Amino acid sequence: MNNWIVGNLQASFDTWNEKLTEIWSLVTTTPQAFRGGEIWNTIVTINDGLKAFGYGLLVLFFAMSVFRSAASFRDLQRPEFALRHFVRFLCAKVAVGHGMELMLAVFNICGGIIGTVVGGMGGAVSEVSALPGEIVTAIEDVTILQSIPLWLVSVLGSLIITVLSFILILTVYGRFFRLYLYTALAPIPLAAFAGEGTSAAGKAFLKSYTGVCMEGAVIVLACLIYSAFLSSSTPAADAALPAVTMVWQYIGQLVFNMLILTGLVKGADRIVKEMLGL
Repeated sequence: MNNWIVGNLQASFDTWNEKLTEIWSLVTTTPQAFRGGEIWNTIVTINDGLKAFGYGLLVLFFAMSVFRSAASFRDLQRPEFALRHFVRFLCAKVAVGHGMELMLAVFNICGGIIGTVVGGMGGAVSEVSALPGEIVTAIEDVTILQSIPLWLVSVLGSLIITVLSFILILTVYGRFFRLYLYTALAPIPLAAFAGEGTSAAGKAFLKSYTGVCMEGAVIVLACLIYSAFLSSSTPAADAALPAVTMVWQYIGQLVFNMLILTGLVKGADRIVKEMLGL
């Protein structure tokens, strides 16, 4: 029973460390390299297939814009009127036709910011290590009756740590798959630039996509803040306390540190919107 308690707690720590390492790998990976590039090839195929719809919407939005802004037929004959709409149409056509390059350029710029942050702070995030020897010794010395509350504490602590681990990884994976969705569907919202009345949709799309890319920088900073916080306030085991109290205190301190990171990662999209208005 006592060995099971130690193994259960250590298994939850291993899960947290594993997910933290996976998160660090994800935020520094390009969409083209993820899973060997198979998903990216599918996204490129979908993007190419939607370009035809994008061009169709391009013409529609352009025609709507021309006839809405023309007060009379004479306006259509004015050179400045025609030139303004022609330039808008041309820019929108380039955006639809080369949307993939545009999306990758935005991602690479944000990726450069992430790389600068990682390089400037000097490496990966700190992980939770094994249980302190004092706690392991205290757990092994308790009687069967005393191990019952200790078992409950270990189950609760392990459950909380495991749940936080999966919340973290799901949040980061969600951001990664949103990048794929934006890239795949890009020709449709980019076509909105062809019309004056619809261009706001295209601007909102680019702003939202940039915000998703910048979430990676916030996640990296959150991991580094967590690492610094963990280094400066490593949970300590007080051997003078009873085994149950000592384990509960240690797990509580660890969970508090983990909640800081989870809250920052979960709020990355909100932080980006508040900071940059994206």
